[in-house]
Amino acid sequence: MHGTASFSIPSIRDFVPEKLKPWIIVLFVIIFQLSSGGVYLAAASEMVGSLSLMQEDIMMAGYASMVGMALTFTIMFRLKFRFCSRTSLITCGVVLIVSNLISMHTHSVPLLVAVSFIAGIFRMWATFECNSTIQLWLTPKRDLSVFFCFIYLLVQGCIQLSGLVTIYMSFLAKWEYMHWLVIALLGLVILLTHILFRNYRSMRKIPLYGIDWLGALLWGSTIMCVIFVCNYGDHYDWFQSAYIRMATVAAIIMLILNIWRAGFIRHPYIDNQTWTFKEVYMTLILYIMINFLLAPSHLLEHIYAESILGYDSLNTISLNWIVLFGIVAACLFTYNTFALRKWSYKNMTVIGFSAIILSLMIFYFTVDYNQSKSSLILPIFLRSFGYIIIGICFLTVLSRVPFQNFVQALSIQAFFSAGISGVLGTAVLTRIFKILVKKNSMLLSSELDNVDTVATSLPNNELYGIVQMQSFMVSMKEIYGWLIILGLACLLVFMIKESSINAKSAIHPPYRTIRRFIKHQLRMYKKGEELI
Repeated sequence: MHGTASFSIPSIRDFVPEKLKPWIIVLFVIIFQLSSGGVYLAAASEMVGSLSLMQEDIMMAGYASMVGMALTFTIMFRLKFRFCSRTSLITCGVVLIVSNLISMHTHSVPLLVAVSFIAGIFRMWATFECNSTIQLWLTPKRDLSVFFCFIYLLVQGCIQLSGLVTIYMSFLAKWEYMHWLVIALLGLVILLTHILFRNYRSMRKIPLYGIDWLGALLWGSTIMCVIFVCNYGDHYDWFQSAYIRMATVAAIIMLILNIWRAGFIRHPYIDNQTWTFKEVYMTLILYIMINFLLAPSHLLEHIYAESILGYDSLNTISLNWIVLFGIVAACLFTYNTFALRKWSYKNMTVIGFSAIILSLMIFYFTVDYNQSKSSLILPIFLRSFGYIIIGICFLTVLSRVPFQNFVQALSIQAFFSAGISGVLGTAVLTRIFKILVKKNSMLLSSELDNVDTVATSLPNNELYGIVQMQSFMVSMKEIYGWLIILGLACLLVFMIKESSINAKSAIHPPYRTIRRFIKHQLRMYKKGEELI
């Protein structure tokens, strides 16, 4: 399947068979992806009761981990050329172990968020170190459309497996056991790295010099403030709260500072020019649109499954198997059509959007009090299938951005795909849903009085429960209907717009070329400092 004849991993000792080396790296990637280092969102309800925290606190820590991962994209090649594989893997393993130990014992929300943020950085560092090591094994031509199919299969698949393992561990024992399992697996990684790896370096190291660390801190803080507003907005009653107002003002000020600093410093963490590329800002807009369409999966479906259908946590999490099958099917489909046959970005986007819209339509027409679990399989599969196709295409399209802006574009897209757009869509939908529930409750109960024989024959608390449940169902249908209209409008625009651009030129440059580019940047940076 892969051309392993000329492929080798010299950082692994010679007594390890060559054919086994890449599979060891794949095992490491799976373990690092299973280890969040901070919180496991599938066990959020158990953590809320055990640590005396709110649901929003756990979600904030989870989003902090995502922001840390997104920030690392910009400096991942610098880390690659500074540290050898052995040092990187051991360092990341130790930091993630410490992060797991802290996060399962702390009751401090700021500490939990900070630990999750740091864990996200080192988790991404370890993942990139592993994936970059086996890139030529996966695609000897360095074709990013092939490489990103593997990335999405591994990353998204591990996210679903992590949720499944967490819930099963919580049900059989306690949620802390998931942390101990991950700590044991990370200990295995450290042990195997000590035994199997050596301090090998094919090229001289490049120091971590000239990195805009202040810019990284400002961008991370800006995104965290935006997430804070969206995550805690409903809890604090939005702008009635001083916390939300302060976070909003802080986000605006730091965003202005970021843009202002990037205009005059030599190597900003994210260059202003990166935002101007069509491949960057269009994917951001589309990600926001997609996450609005996917928002019911984070809010409505949980309410529907638990409150109306009466599913427990095991039945609810078992739906993750369907999501996992959708991920595998989407990656295989995208690999055969987009990566090998080079179907256009437009065709793939239309297919992805169509699958998501079709899943919304199925929910709209089938949602009912007595809906069977088997009827949820198709819409959940289609939603997962469509999102993965779009994710791979949107990630690959960034290869059309000049390489000096490519890694910055990856960070920007990750800010929105893994952070802002998801929490923003959920926040807006939550607000709309509450308004609709109040409206429909009033409409449904307007004719219930002492004259109504049905109303008088039931106790008040039972009658109130029936009205609330019916208003939930009506509001859900209403939201699904509006989202279907929004999705069809977007789909119509895609189908009208002509485009035959495909992923034929999505080739990753060799590491020697990237190294020469970084060294040239550093030389220019040093000359500028000498002139000053």
